[in-house]
Amino acid sequence: MDENLMPSRYDAISTEPKWYACWEEAGLFQPDPDDTKPKWSLTIPPPNITGSLHMGHALTYPIQDMLGRYARLRGHSVLILPGQDHAGIATQSVVSKNLSKQGISAASLGREKFLEKVWEWRKESGDTILRQFRSLGCSFDWSRSRFTLDAGYHDAVLKVFIDWFDRGLIFRGKRVVNWDPVLRTSVSDIETERKSVRGKLYHIRYPFADGSGEVIIATTRPETMLADVAVAVHPSDERYTGKVGKKLILPLVGREIPLIADIYPDPAFGTGAVKITPAHDPNDFMVGQRHQLDMPVILDERAKVTMPGPYDGMDRYDARKQIVADLEEQGFLVKVEDHDLNIIVSERSGEVIEPLLSEQWFVDQAKLAEPAIKAFHDGKFNFYPERYNRIFLDWMENIREWCISRQLWWGHRIPIYYTEDGTPIAAMSQEDAARKAGGKAIIRQDDDVLDTWFSSGLWPFATFGWPEKTADLAAWYPTNVLVTDRNIINLWVARMLMMGIDFMGEVPFSEIMIHATVLTEDGRRMSKSLGTGIDPMTIIETKGADALRWTLLSQTGENQDIRYSDRKTDDARNFANKIWNATRFVIMNLDVDAVPSLDSLKGRLQPVDRWLLSRLKGLEEVVRASYDGFDLQSACQALYRFFWSELCDWYIEVCKSRLQDQSEKIVPQTVLLTAIESFLVMLHPIMPHLTEELYSHLPIAKPTKFIMVHPWPEMPSWFASPEDEASIERTFEMVRALRALRADLDLTPGRMIDEVYYEGDLSGSEGVISSQAWVSELVPGMPVVRSVSTSRHGVDFHIPVEGVIDVDKLIEKLDKESEKKNADWTKLTQKLSNPQFIERAKPEVVEADRRLMNEILEDLGKIAVRRKILTES
Repeated sequence: MDENLMPSRYDAISTEPKWYACWEEAGLFQPDPDDTKPKWSLTIPPPNITGSLHMGHALTYPIQDMLGRYARLRGHSVLILPGQDHAGIATQSVVSKNLSKQGISAASLGREKFLEKVWEWRKESGDTILRQFRSLGCSFDWSRSRFTLDAGYHDAVLKVFIDWFDRGLIFRGKRVVNWDPVLRTSVSDIETERKSVRGKLYHIRYPFADGSGEVIIATTRPETMLADVAVAVHPSDERYTGKVGKKLILPLVGREIPLIADIYPDPAFGTGAVKITPAHDPNDFMVGQRHQLDMPVILDERAKVTMPGPYDGMDRYDARKQIVADLEEQGFLVKVEDHDLNIIVSERSGEVIEPLLSEQWFVDQAKLAEPAIKAFHDGKFNFYPERYNRIFLDWMENIREWCISRQLWWGHRIPIYYTEDGTPIAAMSQEDAARKAGGKAIIRQDDDVLDTWFSSGLWPFATFGWPEKTADLAAWYPTNVLVTDRNIINLWVARMLMMGIDFMGEVPFSEIMIHATVLTEDGRRMSKSLGTGIDPMTIIETKGADALRWTLLSQTGENQDIRYSDRKTDDARNFANKIWNATRFVIMNLDVDAVPSLDSLKGRLQPVDRWLLSRLKGLEEVVRASYDGFDLQSACQALYRFFWSELCDWYIEVCKSRLQDQSEKIVPQTVLLTAIESFLVMLHPIMPHLTEELYSHLPIAKPTKFIMVHPWPEMPSWFASPEDEASIERTFEMVRALRALRADLDLTPGRMIDEVYYEGDLSGSEGVISSQAWVSELVPGMPVVRSVSTSRHGVDFHIPVEGVIDVDKLIEKLDKESEKKNADWTKLTQKLSNPQFIERAKPEVVEADRRLMNEILEDLGKIAVRRKILTES
C-alpha cells in the first residue's frame, strides 16, 4: 500500500474538527430515517446559558454522547436532544454585574428594559457552551435544540402551573426559605454552599417571670432572639419537670414567652433548652406550627432589623454586636465560646443565607410523590450505581413542600393575575385571566418568577413539543436514560419523575446514571475561586478531545470520585498513538487490495490466530456488558488490555515472521484486520474521531461509509476456542518466565542468546518461545555447564551463564546497589523517626517519604532474589 496515503503520525488537532464536520454534513446527528429501527433517546441536562465548559461538563456530556453512539452501533435510531436552561439567578446576576460595570443599575432600567438587556446578552454570549460541546465530539441533534424560555416551552411551563394551581397542588403561604439578602430572593438548596467557619456560641440567661430561677440557652445567632416566642425542652428531660408551661422573660425585650415541651431539643446537648424563633429557623418553624406559636419577622429582605426599638434599621451583624454588648451589660450573658459553625452561603452573591419566613408560592409535592414512589417499587426506573435508589426513596418518602417562587425578573413570570379584590387567577395571559375573572377587573400580574427547577422539570417532554401531541413526543418519549450529578437527584431528577408521571402517565426515563465528580490529582475539588480549576478547552486544543474523553471515561464506573491529571491525558494520547501506529503497521504491510474472509481461511489458522480471535470474541462480550451496565471503566480496561497487550505485544510480535512470508502472510493479515475493525467499532463510543480516521484507511469491504453507523461486531460462535486460549496462555507464561530470568541476569530484551535448555513438554510451542524470549535454539535436556534456572507449567528452563554473563561482576554490581539502597533506607528511617520533622513537614512530603521507603524495601527484596539466583547457579 502507498505509505503516502496514511501519515506517519496521528494529528488529533486537525483530525477531530474534520470528522465532526463530516458527521454533521452527512446528517448523522439526526435520527435514522429507517422507521423499522428501535428508537433510543436522551435529552441532555440543559447547561446554563451563563456556563462555559468545565471538567464536570467534559465528563457528563461525553458519557451521554458515548451512550448514544453505542446505541447507534447496536442498530437503534438515536436522538440526543440538546438545549439550554435560562438559569434565572445565574443569568440575572451576570447581566446585573455587566451593567454595573457600565454604571447602570437594574432598578434604574426597570423590568422590561432590563429583560431586553438579558435577551441581548443571551444572543451574544449564551451559546458558548454549546459550541464547546462540538469540540468534545458530542453527536447531538442541533436541529432540535431547545431553550427553557423559548415560546413553546414557556407555554408548556405556564400550562403545568395552571393545571397544578387549579388542582390545589400550588398554593401561596408563609414558610421559612433560604433568603439571599444581596439578591433579595429566595434560593434553592443547590444554589447555596455549605462552609465551615470559626464563630461564637453565646450562652444567654432567660429568667422565669416569677423569679423562681432561669433557663440558659446557647445560640450562634443572638440577633434572632428579638423574634423568640418560646423556649423548648424535651418532654423526657427531668431537669424541667414541673417547669414546662411557666413563663420566661425574653432578655432585652421584656416580653413573656412560654417554656414548652417538644421532641425537637436534644436533652444530651448542653442545658437541653433551645430558643424558638419560628420566622428565622426552619426547625423552629416546625415547632411553631406544632404549638401554634406566633411568628414575628424581625429582619427585612436586606437582613436589616425591622423591630421598633434601639436596633431598628441595623444590619444583622451590627445588631448582633450591640445585642451581645447589651446582654453583657444587663447581666444576661453567661459566657461566649469559640465554636465551629456550618454556615450556608449563596453561590451567586457569596452572602450568608438568612433563613426567613416569607410569603411564597409552594407545590404540595407529597401528593405528586406517591405515584413516583409506586413507579419505583414497580421497577419502572432504576439508579446506577444502585445505592442511589435508597437515597432517592428516602427523599421521596419524606418530601416537603417546594418553594417555587423567586424574587427576580429573568425567568417564567408566575401566571397569576389578581382581581381588584385580590382574588388570584391562574391564566396563560391577562386576556385569558380576564375571561376567567367573570367580569372582575384584572389589576396586576404576580411579580415573581418561577424557580428554574420548575421549568427544568418539564424538560423530558416539553422539549418534544408537549402539550401539543407532536410526532416527536409520540416517537421519543419516554427517553431511555438520564445522566446527571448526585447533587440534583432531589432537586431535578425527582421532579422530572413526578412531572413526567403526572402529565404523560409514564416515567420520563427508565435508567438514571449518576456520574462521578472530577477532582484534582490530589483529591481536591475543582474550582476557579480555589485556583484548582482546569479549562478542558486548553486540553482539547493541545492534546485532543479523544485523549480527554479517554482520561475521564476510562475512570467511570461505580466510583463516584475520579481524579484528573495531565499525566493521565498524556497516557491517553500515547494510547491513541499506539493504536494509530499499530494499525498503520498492519495496513502498510498489505500488498493486496482486498483480503479474503476468515471463513475461507479457517483451515489455515494456527493456534495463535485462533487464540486472538477467541480473545476478540471475549472482548466483545465484556465491552457490551460493560457499556450496557454503565461500567465504562471495565470496558476501557478490556479494550486497552486487548489492543496493547494481546494484539500488539503478543500477536503482532509472534506473527512478524509470518507477515514476511508471501505464502503465509494473508492469514495473520486477515486476522489482524478483522480484530482491528471490530476493536475500532467497540472503541468508537469512547474515542470517536480517532476511530473514524483509522476506519477510513482500512482496506476492507466497509458495510457503511462511517464507523459512526457501523453495525456492532457480531462474532461467529467458532471464534470461541477455550482450548487454544489455554494452550497459548501456557506458552506465553513460559515466555514471561524466561524473560524474567533474563532480566535478573541483566540480559537486555532483544539480545539473542545461543541456547536455552529445557526439561518437559513444550507442546509444539518451541517457535513462539524462541522468538519471543530471544533464544536461537531450545535444547532438550540439562546443560553440563554452570546455569541458572526457572520453571513454569511443569517445564524447567536453564540458561547457561558461561560466556553469556560475568556472574561475579554482576553479583558485585548488585551488592553495590544493595549498599546504596540500604543507606537511603537508613536516612529515611532516621528522618521519619524525628517527631519535629513529622510535625513541621507538609503531610504530602511525609507521605512521599513513606512511599519511597516502601519502594526501597521492594527493590532490596528484588536484589536479594537476583543475587540468590546467581549464587546458586
